[in-house]
Amino acid sequence: MEKIKLGISACLLGEKVRYDGGHKLDSFLRDSLGKYVEYVPVCPEVESGLGVPRKSMRLEGEPDSLRLIITETRQDVTKRMVNWAQKRMIQLEKEDIHGFIFKSDSPSCGIKKVKIYNEKSMPIKAGVGIFAQIFIKHFPSLPVQDEENLHDSGLRENFIERIFAFAKSSVR
Repeated sequence: MEKIKLGISACLLGEKVRYDGGHKLDSFLRDSLGKYVEYVPVCPEVESGLGVPRKSMRLEGEPDSLRLIITETRQDVTKRMVNWAQKRMIQLEKEDIHGFIFKSDSPSCGIKKVKIYNEKSMPIKAGVGIFAQIFIKHFPSLPVQDEENLHDSGLRENFIERIFAFAKSSVR
């Protein structure tokens, strides 16, 4: 059987793409689940041209009108990220992926409870990362999860069942 293709935040595979030049290698994803799937690594910040290392970023505004702001310089890179993400969705369609594993808490890739800062710099955990929002809207039926939740055996089992079911239902 051909391996199922999954999109994944590149830092989870050990790629040094984070703002500080580091990674967030998840050995389970790379070494265990990786035996059964083919990963399509994605790093929104690097792929949109923000480079490594880079200044840290955060979400600001309201959950329905988020802005991606470089913390130190106050530069708004929302449009840059949105424009890149919309183009990347077309490329991901061609990759024929059957799910995506996102980096938790990321202002680009977090799928739940990402900090959003208000005008007083007070955070609330109510956001979804800019890239993750666009991905979920573009691929509403694809299973998505973050690496944090995949450490819970029940959520992991559910996600794995969903990606295999999705792959089976989409066989041509």
